[in-house]
Amino acid sequence: MSLDKNFLNNLKLAEISDFDGIELIPLGSEGVDDEKLGKLTDELPILPIRNVILFPGMVIPITVGRQKSVRLVKKAYKGNRTIGVITQANPNKEEPVGEDLYKVGTVAHIIKMIVLPGGNTTIIVQGRKRFEVENYIKTEPNLIAKVKYLEDNLPAKLNKENKALIQSLREMATRILFLNPEIPREAQIALDNIESPSFLIHFLSANVNAELAEKQQLLETINGLEQARKLLELMMTDIDLLEIKREIQSKASSDIDQQQRDYYLRQQIKVLQEELGVDSPEAELDKIRAKGANKKWSKEISDHFQKELAKLQRTNSMSAEYPMLMNYVELLVDLPWNEITKDNFDLKKAQKVLDSDHFGLEKVKERIIEYLAVLKMKGNMKAPILCLYGPPGVGKTSLGKSVAKALGRKYVRMALGGLHDESEIRGHRKTYIGAMPGKLIQNIKKAGSANPVFILDEIDKVGSDHRGDPSSALLEVLDPEQNNAFMDNYLEVEYDLSKVLFIATANSLDSIHPALRDRMEIIDISGYTMEEKVQIAKKHLVPKQKEEHGLENKTLNITDAALQKLIEGYTRESGVRKLEQQVGKLIRKVTKSIAMQEEYPKVIKPEEVVKLLGQEYFDKDLYETNDTAGVVTGLAWTPVGGDILFIESILNRGKGGVTLSGQLGDVMKESAMAALSYLRAHAEEYDIDYRIFDYYNLHIHVPAGAVPKDGPSAGITMTTSIASALTQRKVKPNLAMTGEVTLRGKVLPVGGIKEKILAAKRAGIQEIILCHKNRKDIEEITPSYISDLTFHYVDMVDEVLKIALMEEKVSKPINFIFPEDKREAILN
Repeated sequence: MSLDKNFLNNLKLAEISDFDGIELIPLGSEGVDDEKLGKLTDELPILPIRNVILFPGMVIPITVGRQKSVRLVKKAYKGNRTIGVITQANPNKEEPVGEDLYKVGTVAHIIKMIVLPGGNTTIIVQGRKRFEVENYIKTEPNLIAKVKYLEDNLPAKLNKENKALIQSLREMATRILFLNPEIPREAQIALDNIESPSFLIHFLSANVNAELAEKQQLLETINGLEQARKLLELMMTDIDLLEIKREIQSKASSDIDQQQRDYYLRQQIKVLQEELGVDSPEAELDKIRAKGANKKWSKEISDHFQKELAKLQRTNSMSAEYPMLMNYVELLVDLPWNEITKDNFDLKKAQKVLDSDHFGLEKVKERIIEYLAVLKMKGNMKAPILCLYGPPGVGKTSLGKSVAKALGRKYVRMALGGLHDESEIRGHRKTYIGAMPGKLIQNIKKAGSANPVFILDEIDKVGSDHRGDPSSALLEVLDPEQNNAFMDNYLEVEYDLSKVLFIATANSLDSIHPALRDRMEIIDISGYTMEEKVQIAKKHLVPKQKEEHGLENKTLNITDAALQKLIEGYTRESGVRKLEQQVGKLIRKVTKSIAMQEEYPKVIKPEEVVKLLGQEYFDKDLYETNDTAGVVTGLAWTPVGGDILFIESILNRGKGGVTLSGQLGDVMKESAMAALSYLRAHAEEYDIDYRIFDYYNLHIHVPAGAVPKDGPSAGITMTTSIASALTQRKVKPNLAMTGEVTLRGKVLPVGGIKEKILAAKRAGIQEIILCHKNRKDIEEITPSYISDLTFHYVDMVDEVLKIALMEEKVSKPINFIFPEDKREAILN
């Protein structure tokens, strides 16, 4: 009977008894079907073999030469074809007995028996399962042993660690196949077809390059995971030996000419790239060239691109300069030079978009619509540089998204807070290691459009150090007359930024470079009134928080009164950021109740707000009582919105000294001295005893003492405070004021009026004194929002004192005591 030619060619002989001849043939089997092969008994005929270990599931040919063995296999082949195969511990013993064999062997099923020319008999066997010999029953005519069968101990489901162990075995086997050219490549196919972890372990155990005793130890290891770990150690040792052998062979080989070597390596890289689907350098250059052909750039830029591309083509792809040049030409083709998005000129639709996204902010919306109108009529214009200036949380940054949405443009945001390196704006020279273009060019590239809406966030928080001044670098960017030829250090060619609509945001104008501020159109975004905040919460904040907390489909309403309670009792700000946090906190409480299947209020009223959030953080009525002389409520502006402050004046006996406290700046100190000088000069008008200035010390304090304060808006407040202390008259209750004063008693206008009015409303103020010239600021506020406030417009200090000071004295006025005038006594 003949065998398949390929099968015979793959045989690798090893000694069996007194003959050589076994080979391990992986057939991809996942195991042996015991039901088909018959039931195993506890007594087995034993076939001794040498120099090889049979593992379960493996199929190997065995050439049998000893007469005992021949008779055994012929008898078994005619019967149930089942024998026990055990390897000799002493391979030199010609007639082995039980002591010469290992204790653990493998039950084998004889698949085929072949009588070869010359009288040799070859059997093909397949391992079924392992067994352990308890004792030998017979030695003639062949060995028969009483055995105990050993089951494979491998978990049916492997955890991550065990899966990683099996995967390591596969990888080590692949590595061995790669390092050992003597192993046929078909072995990789056999390895890839093995799915069963148990069979994979046996297959690799049978084929690993190890000593016979080490392989027998693998066979005797019943725990499958432990067997796999020992097998992995043997395979790693084999890999180390193969790598050393490969290195020695490589060093011993003759030198190849450098050019031939480079050519050979390039060809290898090319083949590998084709196999991996990676483009070769030539293919990449062709793609870049094709992109460049479709770009809408000027002849100057096109010539520069072709020059850089030719330089890249001449450069060896293995040199260090190649990736730098490749990155540069890729930037050139990826930048949108003249690719612009089409603007939406439907002004009514744009107005709807702005109104739906933001409540209020009428001046900003009007400016955007004006920009669109001019663009629609002219078809082209230099984009203005807008700067949205106002306290935090009023929607400056989010407004940029709405502008982009209204215009139909791409949206880009660049955070400038903490930026202190000029190269972040202008980029680095591309000759430097790790050079990159500036963030402006990077963001334009990311947008994919030459006319995006570009938000320069927190432009007032740009820093500077020894690496340069980013504010100065921004001068060219934000100058409509210059930014059509912006030069990035990395790009090295001019880039047109004039189509970009830059919108900067800032909390304070004082820290912005004066030249930079001059280039921008400042749009003041004041804080929101109570009514505006309620509408913003209803239309935007509550729906947004409900969606973020998974309650968009739940019935949950927050009344206007509850929102007003939130605003007055739990927030104190010009914007709505803290309000959004409190709304989120309120909805989280409700979400928790729904998740725990508890009762929850479907309509949240003011009393539910207190139950859910606890007692209010702030008192509405913050103004001081009017029964204390010298205490007046002033209005102040801060970078985070308006606020109220109290100015306190007190008199004590002394020598006419003046003390100022509360960390006052130079401007406020000068206001205090001007107010005092004015009152000295007009003491008789206000019924002030002039001797008080000589015999009583005046102390002016502005709490809180730990907070620095300065600004030109406390003049009339300080004047009123000093006048109240000097006359001991009450200050009108629920009254606040803001304005500067001169030595002539003239009241000057001040800024930040809307923020100050909002602060006054939050504090429960009912009457406000302002300079007559500030009337225009009040008229810009929606009348319904300030209907509960009374405004007094004044031009002179005497008007302020008539309104602010009551005729009634405080309940415990100072009893002024002056020393006797000695000069008059002598004359008398």
